[in-house]
Amino acid sequence: MQLEVTKKTSLEIQEQQAVAKETEARINLLREGYRRVAAEGAMQYFLLIQLCIVNHMYQYSLESFTTFFFRAIEKTEQFEEEEPRVLALRDVIRMTIYRWVSRGLFEKHKQIFRCQLTFRLMQKKILTVDYSEKEMYFLLNCPTRTDTPNPLKEWLPDLAWYSMQKLIEVEGFELLTQHVEKEAPGRFKDWYNELAPEEEKLPLDWKRLEQAPFQKLLVVRVLRPDRITTALDNFVRRTLPKGGDYVDCDSTSSFAQVLASSYLESAPTTPIYFILSPGADPVKDVEALARAQGIDPAKMLHTIALGQGQDVIAMQKLDIGHKEGHWVMLQNIHLMPGFLIELEKRLDAYAAEGSNPSFRLYVSSDPSTAIPIGLLERCIKLTNEPPEGLKQNMKRAFTFFAKEDIEDKDPKIKTILFALCYFHSVMLERRKFGPKGWNMRYPFSVGDLRDSAIVLNNYMETNASSGKIPWDDLKYIFGDIMYGGHIVDDWDRILCSAFLDNLMNDGLLEDDEAELFPYVEGKGVSFRCPAPLAYEKYLEHIETECPPETPLAFGMDPNAEIDFRTQQCLELFRVLQEVQPRGGAAGAGAGGGLQERIQAFMARVADEAQLDSNKLNIDDIASKLGDDARTPYQNAFLQECEYMNVLIRAIVSSLAEIGLAFKGELTMTEKMEALMASIFLNQVPAPWAKVGFPSTRGLASWLDNVRQRLDQLNAWKDDPVKKPAVTFLNRLFNP
Repeated sequence: MQLEVTKKTSLEIQEQQAVAKETEARINLLREGYRRVAAEGAMQYFLLIQLCIVNHMYQYSLESFTTFFFRAIEKTEQFEEEEPRVLALRDVIRMTIYRWVSRGLFEKHKQIFRCQLTFRLMQKKILTVDYSEKEMYFLLNCPTRTDTPNPLKEWLPDLAWYSMQKLIEVEGFELLTQHVEKEAPGRFKDWYNELAPEEEKLPLDWKRLEQAPFQKLLVVRVLRPDRITTALDNFVRRTLPKGGDYVDCDSTSSFAQVLASSYLESAPTTPIYFILSPGADPVKDVEALARAQGIDPAKMLHTIALGQGQDVIAMQKLDIGHKEGHWVMLQNIHLMPGFLIELEKRLDAYAAEGSNPSFRLYVSSDPSTAIPIGLLERCIKLTNEPPEGLKQNMKRAFTFFAKEDIEDKDPKIKTILFALCYFHSVMLERRKFGPKGWNMRYPFSVGDLRDSAIVLNNYMETNASSGKIPWDDLKYIFGDIMYGGHIVDDWDRILCSAFLDNLMNDGLLEDDEAELFPYVEGKGVSFRCPAPLAYEKYLEHIETECPPETPLAFGMDPNAEIDFRTQQCLELFRVLQEVQPRGGAAGAGAGGGLQERIQAFMARVADEAQLDSNKLNIDDIASKLGDDARTPYQNAFLQECEYMNVLIRAIVSSLAEIGLAFKGELTMTEKMEALMASIFLNQVPAPWAKVGFPSTRGLASWLDNVRQRLDQLNAWKDDPVKKPAVTFLNRLFNP
């Protein structure tokens, strides 16, 4: 009997030990899982801090971040197993933080945040992507090597060739130049001339890069930099889990819907901050949201435009709202920065007292460095810019109208309204082409679309009995009053009228599917106005039938987008370089550390450019000329020599000081650090630019240009009396 009890006790102990081990293992798994979640959260907060480099308005407090972090945890689906729970947590937290931040970013910065998020996840091995540090360094910096002349000048720009000379130094790309130049130049030229080369396979064995999307980005970066922004979005779609949700975040939501969603995340002491862009007016959206929440805007919404003497009124309305649960909207707060300090203190006092749960504060301002960081950090920030891309603008324009406003309309109004949404999108999107799109940058906004739709409804109801569409009246109101009210250039007014003439005519209603794009017959691109549909079917038509981005949609040549897309590329990677870590480990294996980059540049100045040994002896040159041979031509060249000597002296002396600081023989100063930061970012340092020549080049290209200018002066100085057969005017300080 005692033996049986002992056996039973022993079995129970073993079972308890097994349960304890299993419990400990589960706890360890949970710890590891939540450690991974917390690590990604810390990485995301680090990215938010980096956004402050991009714009002063992008300030986010740790308190605000943790609020959204834990809110995402609360709404994540529960799982029995640890691993699926952790994966779900990471996905939901990532998307929640991204959406919260993205809504407060300007359109030009959203892609920067997307790319930075994706690259950091790759570096943390959270995303499985085959790439090396050297490839990442090349993508961000795209260095050049100019010692080999371009043999393909007929179709390949010099910059692409010079960049390719550095790309062949990256493992796996050694044969690229040989293939482009000798083995298949015609096929590479065809690929280069494609409208969307990032979507086409590369020639020869390089088609394998379809299975290596990051490596294909390098080829696009080198050969077609104007297409890299589109290629990066495609890369994010493929690489991030549910990447399309990040690229298209809120693209199908109107600003009213975004505001309603943000309202649910706000609190009495968490204001909603509207960062204004030209043409944006959030007042009507706040009034509509108030009505939807059962608040009478006439009685419980206090709107104050700040200015002289309005600060007292604003404080009175804030106290009323805090006690009685009213809404307060303060407009243009950047005009009274002193008042904002008091506003911060008042909000802190409200938080201590406990506000009425219905109280809400809305503020708006232009981007300004005068806004206190404390106020920016506590707010939910929203921008109201039109999205980038024709399809996204079409979605945003159409979803501006509520479903019931579309469904109940006459079929003719539906069709005209759809064409009006296209016209609105064209008016907005042409601005990105610069002077090719509009001679001036006009502040078209969704308010113009709203007012045009109201006029359309009124006119159609008035003329319902006659059955005739008053096209001329509609075109006059749209083109000369609503949108035309912004236009001050005569040629822009003619262009606006031409678009309306093409759209607003009987053909829009008589054809089953009227063509909206102008001059696209036989060009393989089309976007048609559908027959009257249900609300969701219209959105489906935009999603499926609107072609990829092309200037043909605006009646322009396909090459019209090269300039602005190239500028987008330069701006994107300039900012991405700025937000990269600059420590020695930041670019391990790629020569990307700060000190390594500076020393490499110093070596290039000493060995390649040889500036220190190439100073121009002006006294010697003047002695060869004599007074009789001094013509205006020689005087101009002597002045150029003086300018060049000043520039050489500035470059050599500042680099020598940095060299001594690296050795510990000089104390590192703020000016030295600023100069090193410019070199690290491939930018011409301000002290050099001040004594240099006007230029928009990057530092590497700028140094090559300095050498070319110096070579021209050296060729002249040997025989200064004789005029050179050829003088490059663009290599003179004062051409």
